[in-house]
Amino acid sequence: MAKLSAEASFLDLSDYGRPFATFISAKLKNTAITPLHITYLFGVCGLLAIYFILQQQFILAAIFIVIKCIIDAADGELARVKNTPSYIGRYCDSIFDFILNFGFLLAICSITESSIWWMLLAFFCLQLQGTLYNFYYVILRHKTAGGDQTSKIFEVETPIALGGESQKIVTIFFKIYLLTYGIFDKIIYKLDRNAAVSNTFDSYFMTLVSIYGLGFQLLCIAALLALGFANLVIPSVIIATIFIPIIIVIRIFLYAPAGRK
Repeated sequence: MAKLSAEASFLDLSDYGRPFATFISAKLKNTAITPLHITYLFGVCGLLAIYFILQQQFILAAIFIVIKCIIDAADGELARVKNTPSYIGRYCDSIFDFILNFGFLLAICSITESSIWWMLLAFFCLQLQGTLYNFYYVILRHKTAGGDQTSKIFEVETPIALGGESQKIVTIFFKIYLLTYGIFDKIIYKLDRNAAVSNTFDSYFMTLVSIYGLGFQLLCIAALLALGFANLVIPSVIIATIFIPIIIVIRIFLYAPAGRK
């Protein structure tokens, strides 16, 4: 099952690893390797990228960040190919991203001798940007017939475990998810509370929003590292946040339900 139907698809700037992920998942479809194994692998790649940042081997760090993004797409693709959706996998993926994003910025902060407070602000901004993209993307998926609906628009209730999952483990992972992402979800909802009842977003708008997708964010960070501009990563992440209100205003203006403009 695809995340989106063909008619709702768009050029996702953050999803450049999808062709590779599709190839990987096709090769692993009939093996004992599970999507969770792939999630663990992208976690290892992320940790290697952090190590190479600390060693100031920026080309290798950039390579492993991009590999991490490709493998990150492969776990969900494999789950769809095997028809084994999983809340544990969904939350584990997000929690790993949260930890690795913090690790990337902390490592960059360390080698550039930046202020820890600026680094924490950059991390907050990075997570907020990604949450805006995910918010709109999940809304689109729920509005699209046949779209993947494992992710919820509003993650407020513990989901019922899917086949083969332990309800206890799902509950634990859900609580960790709320602890790490809950504040960002609430902020974005407060900023654009009517998005879920808006008219369906078109492909041009979603392509614009995809600049905040984690894959594109990390690609930009990898590029700055590879070009020798590690000192620009933290300020650029912070500055990029100024587009959040612009995107929200565009959403309200173009896609508000009749009578709400």
